[in-house]
Amino acid sequence: MLGRARSKKSWLSKTSFAQADAGALPLANGSVDVVFCNMLLPWFDDPGPVFSEVARVLRKGGVFAFATLGPDSLQEIRRAWQQVDNGVHVNRFPDMPTLGDGRVTAGLRDPVLDVDRLSVSYESSTRLFDDLTAVGGRNSLDQRTRGLTSRKRFAAMIRSLREPAGIALDLELVYGHCWGSGPRSEPGNYKIDANRIPIRQK
Repeated sequence: MLGRARSKKSWLSKTSFAQADAGALPLANGSVDVVFCNMLLPWFDDPGPVFSEVARVLRKGGVFAFATLGPDSLQEIRRAWQQVDNGVHVNRFPDMPTLGDGRVTAGLRDPVLDVDRLSVSYESSTRLFDDLTAVGGRNSLDQRTRGLTSRKRFAAMIRSLREPAGIALDLELVYGHCWGSGPRSEPGNYKIDANRIPIRQK
């Protein structure tokens, strides 16, 4: 994605690009006006560090907007695997209270959340897993079983997943936005604007 963006950059553009961990952004405190992340949060077991970093780099009044998956997403795949084994195969996506509380705790103001639902149909499991592979949505969870899944077990999961008309998946799409409150001081570190100290008249 970065390579494609750089290829479209004009010679006179002042745009710069950076590749970094969302939980440790290489940006100065209060230096960003807008932060937008699309389907990033599902990659984090705990979105708290991401919210904290966004709160740190976002200026006061800046906007943070995101889109992510809610806990009702991909339940069909989760139930199909449960018919085969007790392993963890599908991410547990955070619910709306968790997302809202996480942003408030990080120092982001006035969180607003909305939810929408989308149904996606596939004629074959091959197309489904090709799509999941293309977006990087394969099983990389820390709790996953360490080892290869046998063809027999995978085929059994597919039989549980398939319906007579194909495969239907429900996605819960969560959208949210909030505002920055500016960088917070470290505990015990207080800053005073000298220009706001009144001068005593003799």
